[in-house]
Amino acid sequence: MPADILIRVENVRRRYRMGDEEVWALDGVSLEVFRGEYLSIMGPSGSGKSTLFNMVGGLDLPTQGRVTIDGHDLQAMDAFQLAYLRCHSVGYIFQSFNLIAVMSALENVMLPMTFGGVPDPEARSRAAAILERVGLGHRLHHRPDQLSGGQQQRVAIARALANAPQILLADEPTGNLDLRTGEEIIGMLGQLCREDGVTVISATHDHKMLAASDRIVYLDDGRIAQIRRREEMDIEEGEIGEM
Repeated sequence: MPADILIRVENVRRRYRMGDEEVWALDGVSLEVFRGEYLSIMGPSGSGKSTLFNMVGGLDLPTQGRVTIDGHDLQAMDAFQLAYLRCHSVGYIFQSFNLIAVMSALENVMLPMTFGGVPDPEARSRAAAILERVGLGHRLHHRPDQLSGGQQQRVAIARALANAPQILLADEPTGNLDLRTGEEIIGMLGQLCREDGVTVISATHDHKMLAASDRIVYLDDGRIAQIRRREEMDIEEGEIGEM
């Protein structure tokens, strides 16, 4: 297990108001995430998975407590600094792919680079290379509606890798995929973690994720119920597919 702590979540609480009712989506969560780790966040609907996921990605901020990435306190950042962090340090993968329908696979992957100020020729070359790596070198100019669900998720992974992030946040990445395709996507994320040292954090209901994970965090009612290492669960990584 890597010893270098990349992310610290310290006594984080997150409150939402629903009419006159006050709901604590997270209630005193503390967690350390190691550089190069594959971490899965699991729990029933309403347990706080997505809220914790959003905190780590700088998409939301705590009501109380603190989240730091590489020593940088997210609450101390202004809007520009948070946007820079989300563009350059964190890649996002969503259950519904969130690809832009009128753009080709290549253009979708180029988009974060364009936002990051990468010149167009370089962005085009890098995007093509990343798509080749995820097995879509022959689909560069296909739009999302011309791709299967698994191919769309591979484009989404390529887009998440566009600016070489330290962290990949995968929100139910296999939720819209069949069993075989889901296993391929899990294998791909595991390979990126092992070979590139990317820290992967996945919010998921999919128990196939357990075999790829270094640790599994179980949330219940906004609190961490337990944290388990894969080796404690008698699961072999070979039980899932590889890329």
